[in-house]
Amino acid sequence: MAVPVAFFAVFFAYPVAAIVGRGLKADGVWQFGRFGEVLSRPDILDVLWFTLWQALASTALTLLIALPGAYVFARFDFPGKQLLRAIVTVPFVLPTVVVGTAFLALLGRGGFLDGLWGVRLDTTVWAILLAHVFFNYAVVVRTVGGLWSQLDPRQEEAARVLGAGRFAAWRRVTLPALAPAVAAAALMVFLFTFTSFGVVQILGGPGFSTLEVEIYRQTAQLLALPTAAVLTLVQFAAVGAILALHAWTVRRRETALKLVDPAQTARRPSGAGQWALLGGVLLTVLVLILLPLAVLVERSLDVSGGHGLAYYRALASADANSGTFLVAPLEAIGNSLRYALVATVIALIVGGLAAAALTRRGGRLVRGFDALLMLPLGVSAVTVGFGFLITLDKPPLDLRTSWILVPLAQALVGVPFVVRTMLPVLRAVDGRLREAAAVLGASPLRAWREVDLPLVRRALLVAAGFAFAVSLGEFGATVFIARPDNPTLPVAVARLLGRSGDLNYGQAMALSTILMLVCAVSLLLLERIRTDRSGEF
Repeated sequence: MAVPVAFFAVFFAYPVAAIVGRGLKADGVWQFGRFGEVLSRPDILDVLWFTLWQALASTALTLLIALPGAYVFARFDFPGKQLLRAIVTVPFVLPTVVVGTAFLALLGRGGFLDGLWGVRLDTTVWAILLAHVFFNYAVVVRTVGGLWSQLDPRQEEAARVLGAGRFAAWRRVTLPALAPAVAAAALMVFLFTFTSFGVVQILGGPGFSTLEVEIYRQTAQLLALPTAAVLTLVQFAAVGAILALHAWTVRRRETALKLVDPAQTARRPSGAGQWALLGGVLLTVLVLILLPLAVLVERSLDVSGGHGLAYYRALASADANSGTFLVAPLEAIGNSLRYALVATVIALIVGGLAAAALTRRGGRLVRGFDALLMLPLGVSAVTVGFGFLITLDKPPLDLRTSWILVPLAQALVGVPFVVRTMLPVLRAVDGRLREAAAVLGASPLRAWREVDLPLVRRALLVAAGFAFAVSLGEFGATVFIARPDNPTLPVAVARLLGRSGDLNYGQAMALSTILMLVCAVSLLLLERIRTDRSGEF
């Protein structure tokens, strides 16, 4: 636990505490009375209520739509499966401002629905909910589907031989085994929707505002740091309470599972029901995932007088973007890839050590750390970004001019995904296997290498994929610390969207398309990496 604790203390707790202190202190005295002043305002109460119920609704809708997809990817074998798995993950790495813009084109004035039936959903809560499902679909498919693919189907078949119906066997055998993974996926979806920023800001209009949007407004637009500090602590406390409850429920359900090779569980669909389920999932992916992505691609090619590559050619020109960038926007691709690779390595080291520590019984300290690891997903990225600027500016941690600052901020978001992906599998490893290895003379390190690693190898690859993906798309904190001569892809997209003109908008769509392609290729390569199919998760 030493490395994860030190990492989070220096690069998360310290910057956030510094920002909160500036907002709640006056002449060196804490002003706790500001809590009552802020939380009694009717407009703030409306923000708190909307933040909570839209996150709950988004989580429930995502689980309802994505769980069938998790089953299809886990149990069915069909052509193009690896490519489709990479495609459904692409939306998760897109900057939220791009997601909001894509759905605005679909659901807003002159959009897809407006053109077909004259229906507009922008500035309604339905646009926000659908965009959240689009964004988080892959979280459920990969987190739940990864474990589902390794559950031995013979256990459910044995229950049916003993007289249980299909649903009863699934409810009594498979569902309890999947419960920790479902809870982990629901937790991640809730955190991302609870702290939603770009989607709500673009699609919600003036009528809807989450805590994250309000914190940004109070900080960047009104310069009201006391109000922003109070809202940050409220968000921090709410997320902490939810994570503590989640950790308690997972501990009560955790069991040793019999994990098998996914190749033994995936089969071609048989029967009308299975083919209908596969068709329904493919239709969902087509409408919910591919259609918004297709809109981005079409707009990147939509130049005056037809379609062409003019916007892509403009990305390579620094002169055409002299008012927006110090370098050509195309250089953001290389910057993003380098930053994301370094952030992935950091996240795997920190998250892997944390997950290994959490599988051991270590008392309340370890159990509390389980919940604390997820807090970076629930704390305002605006707060973290500002915190980096005002705290990491003095020796021995004067990192303001160092390139490592961006990967450190990205790794903060990647670590929780590494932990949540690996922890259910590590906890499912039967401890008696380690004991048997120790009895036969294996050292603790060799026992981990021979017993744990073969079972969690694929979970490690999935964790690396998630960490790389979220690092590519991280925007909230990076926008404050990325240097003008080294922008990342999301920062470049946001800068282009923030400037008027068809050229800037077209280049933003072109960069978004490039980000989608880079992510899809990276995830497809990850899906094809197989070192040993024996006992993979």
